[in-house]
Amino acid sequence: MERQITQKVASLPTIRRLPLYLHLLKELLKAGECVVSGTLLAEKMHCEPIQVRKDLSLTGIEGRPRIGFVIADTIRAIEDFLGWNNPWDAFLIGVGSLGSALLGYKAFEQNHLRIVAAFDNDKKKCGKTIHGKEVLHISKLEDLTQRMHVHIAILTVPQSSAQEMASYLVKCRIDGIWNFTPGKLVVPSHVIVQNEDLSSGLAVLCKRLQDRSNS
Repeated sequence: MERQITQKVASLPTIRRLPLYLHLLKELLKAGECVVSGTLLAEKMHCEPIQVRKDLSLTGIEGRPRIGFVIADTIRAIEDFLGWNNPWDAFLIGVGSLGSALLGYKAFEQNHLRIVAAFDNDKKKCGKTIHGKEVLHISKLEDLTQRMHVHIAILTVPQSSAQEMASYLVKCRIDGIWNFTPGKLVVPSHVIVQNEDLSSGLAVLCKRLQDRSNS
């Protein structure tokens, strides 16, 4: 099915919804379905059908009248739009409790992110294998970044060393940092930082629970 790629810029809420569509569509395809209506997608996503059409139109895919969306084509369109048609390689920096857990998170590879190595400055951790990934000393990062052409780093170091490590990643020519440390990182404008502040998410959850109990 031919589709025209739109030049529109997707909002962050739309980008965050696209993996949810992708998961749902793959489940439908696995169940033997070939097409799905926008109405059914809207029901599953708890939104309006017009929102589904707007979201998916950004990927260049359009539903067919009285038929709906061809599932295989829509999956391919979303993956192309997100850059998930080819795996992204990443390094993980900081093999503490969180870093070790992320090394074993299988959904990363399902979403086309492949952690190819882990790094730490603790010599006691270096040389160990955690969830099939060898832990290397941080001093090897710059050379391997250039040799393996890795552009993404997952940062799970203590907050006290986060900025220093972020600056080092920039020096090593890392273009994207997925930051799991609290606080804002200062990096050049060409480096993309995606912050995942777990403490902020916990604060929102606890505050909402508190407000509900007080109402």
